[in-house]
Amino acid sequence: MKPQIELATTETPDGGKMGLYQHDQDFAIKINGQQLMSSRQHESELALARLGCAHLAKRDAPSVLIGGLGMGYTLRQTLDMLGEDAKVVVSELLPDVVAWNRDYFKNLNGQPLEDKRTEIKIGDIFPLLTSSAESFDAILLDIDNGPSAITDMGNSQLYTQSGIEICKYALRKKGCLAIWSAEPSKEFEELLMSCGFQVRRYKVPAYTGTTKNSRFIWVAAEDVKLLPPGGGEPRPAKKSKARAKQHTHRRR
Repeated sequence: MKPQIELATTETPDGGKMGLYQHDQDFAIKINGQQLMSSRQHESELALARLGCAHLAKRDAPSVLIGGLGMGYTLRQTLDMLGEDAKVVVSELLPDVVAWNRDYFKNLNGQPLEDKRTEIKIGDIFPLLTSSAESFDAILLDIDNGPSAITDMGNSQLYTQSGIEICKYALRKKGCLAIWSAEPSKEFEELLMSCGFQVRRYKVPAYTGTTKNSRFIWVAAEDVKLLPPGGGEPRPAKKSKARAKQHTHRRR
């Protein structure tokens, strides 16, 4: 059996170790030893683009923002779905991840960074969002492990009410926000709805042809007609009887 080889390392903003590893023809990126992504498990990254950009099939000159380059699978799928007049901005926090894509992943993703429609923005996604009022027809977020499984605590702000509101600010009126997650989260679904979004939840496989190791994608839009078919419709949690009595008592 071939050993796993450490190809490169870098430091995350909170001081963690991010490493790139290779085993035979497969690659993996880990943070502090915890696997963040693998070239063997990329079906959900493709699904993020398919679901988040489904409403753009007939849109002229669409503009898409991808938060998190990863191994380039979401970018590759997005470019394949859109026409030559599209623009895809990729916000990646770590320049080393961009370098790894160029140096190691050419045979994985068809070199989407070389596509003329692609623009890379190195740095935190927040300044980009706050300076991009009504700029994007779709925002696809695959940052960290999603809202409930944070490996870098600096990313948690993106999944708060202020983070969602900033994303909404950067979306065009008929835009969609799509968010990848390693785990389900009822609380996050309620947060999206509280921000004025219509929401659908999609359970997608990590591997092609299997339901094992499922991932989750939420697609949110102000207009329910923009959401792709299928998926589950989250509903706000019902108040408990005890809480309802407390509110009734307070109103007297």
